[in-house]
Order: sequence, then C-alpha cells, then structure tokens
Amino acid sequence: MKAMSLIVSVIALATLEVSCQKTQAAQEAAGPTVPPGEVWLTPQQVKDAKIDVQPVAEQDVDDTILTSGRVALEDLRSAHVFSPVTGRVTKITAELGARVKKGDSLAVIESPDIGSAVSDVHKAEADMIAAEHDYKRKKDLFEQKAGSAADLETAEDNWRKAKAEVERARQKSFLLRTGNVDSVTQGYTLVSPIEGEVLMRNINPGIEVQGQYGGGTATELFTIGEVDKVWVLGDLYEMDLARVHVGSPAVVTVVTYKDKVFKGEVDWVSGMLDPNTRTAKVRCTFDNPDKLLRPEMYATVQISVDQTKALAIPRGALLRLGEYKVVFVEVGEGEGRVRFERVPVDVDEGESSQWLEVKHGLTAGQKIVVSGAILLSQKL
Repeated sequence: MKAMSLIVSVIALATLEVSCQKTQAAQEAAGPTVPPGEVWLTPQQVKDAKIDVQPVAEQDVDDTILTSGRVALEDLRSAHVFSPVTGRVTKITAELGARVKKGDSLAVIESPDIGSAVSDVHKAEADMIAAEHDYKRKKDLFEQKAGSAADLETAEDNWRKAKAEVERARQKSFLLRTGNVDSVTQGYTLVSPIEGEVLMRNINPGIEVQGQYGGGTATELFTIGEVDKVWVLGDLYEMDLARVHVGSPAVVTVVTYKDKVFKGEVDWVSGMLDPNTRTAKVRCTFDNPDKLLRPEMYATVQISVDQTKALAIPRGALLRLGEYKVVFVEVGEGEGRVRFERVPVDVDEGESSQWLEVKHGLTAGQKIVVSGAILLSQKL
C-alpha cells in the first residue's frame, strides 16, 4: 500500500509540473501582464492608430466670447448705386463679376427727366433775364419820379425770385453730374462711383426704374465693391462689453467651410446699445484673399479675452469616463511596447476655449495623447 501511495504521489507531482509548464508557456505566448488602467501597444500599432503624443506645457489660455455674426463689405470700399432719374433701361454695359474703374459705364437709362432738367434751367435763366430787365426799367422810372416805390419793390422781388429759381434748376441739373447726360436722346449713362467688382445687378434692359429725386422709392441697381478684405459684424451683450477691446483676437467659422478658421481681430466696438436687443455691435476685420467669405454670410464669431499663461492641454486630449475626466499619458517603453496610462485630471473647461487649464493631475513635460485617445480607451 505504501508503494502504491508513493507511485500516486509521484504521478500527481509530475502532472502538476507539466500543468505549470503549460500555464507558463501559455502566459509567455500571450505576452506580459498589463497592469489595470494601462494600454501597451507596439510601435507599429501606435503608428497605425495615428496616436499623437505631445508634452504638457504652458499655453496662452483665454476665455472666449461666442456670438453670431454677419459678413459685410467695408463701407469705404463699396458703393450702392441708384439712379437719380426715372426712366427705362435701354442698355446694360457692366456684367456681373466684371471689374470696373471709377467713371466706367454701368447702364444707360432713357429718361424724360433729362429734358425736363435742361429745359428748367433754360426757362429759369430766361425768366431771370426778363425779371432783371423789368427791375432795371422800374428803377429808372422811380429815379426819374415817374414810377412808384411799390412797382419798384414788386419788380425787385420778382427778379430775386427768378434768381432763386435759376439756382434751384441748376442744382437739380447738377445732381446728374455723376453720369453722362445726352440732352438730345434724353439718355443718362449711369457710371461707377468707385473702382471694384460688380457684386450685384438688379436691372435688365427694358425695365422701368424709379429715380432718387422722383418722390418714389428708389431701388438699388448695382453694388460695386472689393471682397479681398471684409468685415464681420457681431452682437455683444452688456455683460461682455467690458472684456472686449480693440485689438482682441477673433476667429470666424461659416457653415460653407466647416473645417476652415478665419483669423482676424476686433477693430471697433459700438459706443451705444440697440434699444430693442440690448446688444452692442462689434466689428472684426478679416483678410479674404481667396474670397471665401462673402457678403451677407452668417458666421460664428469667437473673441478671445482675458488671456493668461498657464499649464494647459488641448481640448481633444480630454476624455470623459462617466463622471471622471481623464487623459492618457505615455509612461515609457518596455518589452518592445509603448506604455500608456490612464490618469484622472482636473481642468477648467472654458466655453469654446482651445486650451484647457490644468488644475491638478499633470505636470509640465509629461507626454500626453492629444490625438487617438478614444482608441486607447476602447482597449482598456
């Protein structure tokens, strides 16, 4: 019996040793044991996952005011062209998108106002000459005791009225000075007041247009301007007015180009509030060499205020796991693998801020994952 027990014990020990050897071989085949909260990847896996690692450092952290805006032309580099005369459009000489110089023809309008204006001047001048002659005759008669003072005064009043009518007629005719007038054909050539691009045209040959001085409502016929530099006008609430100053950095995004950011700065803040919206206008200027920003586009405006220097991380590096905020830190390499550790952090999540100020959890110089962190969290 003792011999049998000994044999059983030897067999059991041998079986246990073989089992341990198999377990050890399986563990070696599976790789090293990864501690909780860490992810180990080979350099090739890191490259394939496009994981970007950067050291934590001090950044220019600022608060950001977010508001809506509208793209507009610079008022001193744009012109809204109206017709001073009422008439019918006979010819269009400026096409949409064309560049024109100051004084170039835009359209020709046939208008009875041309003949009327010229006729009024000639008639007023003739009436003034007649009134002046009558005044001189009455004056001579009065000096010779052959006429009454009342007749002289009446003649003088008529002469002065005639002179005033001449001035009125000449001023009305002078209003047509910006265009070329042909009194024979009664044609008025509408010209560009500035150099620029024809951005809008609101007329076609044959339509009737209302003049600015005709008593009706005149319609804008052309918009001429430059779009290589544009304004973006936004609205500021009273609570933000004190923090926004001329020179504050500003960025703009538009729906058309979702991934493109336009950089500029604040160059004017309104001195008064709109009584209806209780907001003040803020204006930002943006270079627009590619003409991507177009007038009347809606835009989202972010104005940077209260800039400070602080330890900060990019917004894309932060992950939320339940109620916790974490980042992945590269803690070194071992056994041919790059080690990443999940580290809880406390940051200040300012609205729309590019950088998040670190209050606790990281120190300067630590390497954190700024791109691809979501892939690492899936491997935990």
